[in-house]
Amino acid sequence: MNWFKKVSVLALSMALVATTAAVSVEAKSALKGSVTINGSTALLPLTLQAKKEFEKLNPKVSIYASGKGSVTGPQSVSKGIADIGACDWDASIDVPGFKAFKGQVPHKVAVIPFAAIVNKNVNVSNLTTEQLQGIFTGTITNWKQVGGQDAAIVVINRAFGSGTRVNFQMKALGGKETVKKDKNYKEVSSSGDMKTNVATTPGAIGYIDLAYVNSDVKAVKINDVAPTADNVIKGSYKVWAYGYYMTKGQPTGATKAFIDYVQSKAFQEGSLKKLKFIPISAMK
Repeated sequence: MNWFKKVSVLALSMALVATTAAVSVEAKSALKGSVTINGSTALLPLTLQAKKEFEKLNPKVSIYASGKGSVTGPQSVSKGIADIGACDWDASIDVPGFKAFKGQVPHKVAVIPFAAIVNKNVNVSNLTTEQLQGIFTGTITNWKQVGGQDAAIVVINRAFGSGTRVNFQMKALGGKETVKKDKNYKEVSSSGDMKTNVATTPGAIGYIDLAYVNSDVKAVKINDVAPTADNVIKGSYKVWAYGYYMTKGQPTGATKAFIDYVQSKAFQEGSLKKLKFIPISAMK
């Protein structure tokens, strides 16, 4: 190939790259509309971060996100008031306590580790499955019964319909039902409320996903295994679940683009991990 032909081929290649880039920018800027997301408060930190990043990349798209509990996600999709239902289980199939939402399509978006948390004044750092069962069913009522101080245990539970409650009951309590304990029992409606109540109530115990755990509360080991991403991936920590975005049929337009973004390697390996979720690709 002579010099002139080499220059011509190079110029043509550069023109094609420029044209492709222009088309990509044009396609990105052409994406418009709105996406409404409701459901899991466990997934809400992830959804809000993805909303922030996605709207920056797609200024003609508006994402509206709220969290009122996992069951409200697929319910909102069924009623047509949400495009995406965030849920801590696959709502297209039956799970204990909840019938399947037929016709909805599940999209895995994250692995969610859950932790038992206690008020910082509680001097217990490890609980067995049997001890947790006793605490949440009301047969263990004082921290001294599990090696702690002489103080009443205050159980903070999530209200019915919470995906965090479903997963914690199934995987940390071995399926045992919780029971009300008069003045030393309370139910809350969101992950944020759970953290606040455990943090401000002496002797309190509850549970939450790792995205909400900070220095305000203390996460305890279960059966001598700490609730960490590494332990979930290794298989030694069992209290975790996949988080899903549920849609009515296959998504299209901005809804599909948003789900694709949350599932993208860039988001999964970046912001999602920083929020203490685990990429779906990390699980075997």
